[in-house]
Amino acid sequence: MAILINEDTRVVIHGITGREASMVTKHILAYGTRVVGGITPGKAGKQVHGVPVYNTLRSLLKEHKANTSLVYVPPAAVLDTVKEAIDNGIKLIVIITENVPQHDVMKILAIAKAAGVRVIGPNSVGVISPVHRVKLGAIGGDNPDRCFVPGRVGVISRSGGMTAETSWMVKKAGFGVSTSISIGGDPIIGSPPVELLKLFQEDPETDAVVMFAEPGTSLEEDAAEFIAEGGFTKPLIAYVAGKFTEEMPEGTVFGHAAAIISKGVGKPSIKMRKLSQAGALIAHSFDEIIPLVQQVMRR
Repeated sequence: MAILINEDTRVVIHGITGREASMVTKHILAYGTRVVGGITPGKAGKQVHGVPVYNTLRSLLKEHKANTSLVYVPPAAVLDTVKEAIDNGIKLIVIITENVPQHDVMKILAIAKAAGVRVIGPNSVGVISPVHRVKLGAIGGDNPDRCFVPGRVGVISRSGGMTAETSWMVKKAGFGVSTSISIGGDPIIGSPPVELLKLFQEDPETDAVVMFAEPGTSLEEDAAEFIAEGGFTKPLIAYVAGKFTEEMPEGTVFGHAAAIISKGVGKPSIKMRKLSQAGALIAHSFDEIIPLVQQVMRR
């Protein structure tokens, strides 16, 4: 069953004629994703790997049905693109674009919440469900089957690249994934772990979740509180990267914009302690994910 995406997912790619979006279009089509059209203003009538291009979403929807937007436009254009998608009834928006201004992201999330629209990202590499053979974004590259096999384990990752690596750990453990989600590495994102844990809790075909966490933000602490309150009752395995960062000066940025420890907030040790106290299983090394997955899935 998975979450977010399935056989009914019908995708529009915004910025489809760009170099990266064009490459991703080819890969997701090959995986089985239903891409109904793309949008690049001024490029109507063209095709990208057989996908028709339109100037606007409104004109595209006169010819095709769609429910999902994959956003590959420049940072300054993301807000208007998301507004266009929401105004035209799109219910899932995955923002791949990096460096979206934070005040624009805040506006996007407010508009999306009011409209009941799910946003993933920004700064996400995408979402994939091997169960339904649907992928949105560059996640898994041109050979996603190397890391993503169908199964009953959900994956949530703040790191794009580690979404694949974490799913590979599940595969090495002898199991597969229902849905893997790169939530984005920015300080403000559309779907933090708590929101996705709610969906996985309701999914009868997801038995456990593995979460790849990073320094910075209170996202993992919020997840721990949610678990402690009984909001998520399935097994959660968490690996928190970056323990070395606690030895570095506060305010140092490590990789993602949100991976920053400031005023004691965002320390991996605190995240690990709170998640453990809430009942999550903590992988103290990345490889330890394998025996923990085996432990919970063989029960």
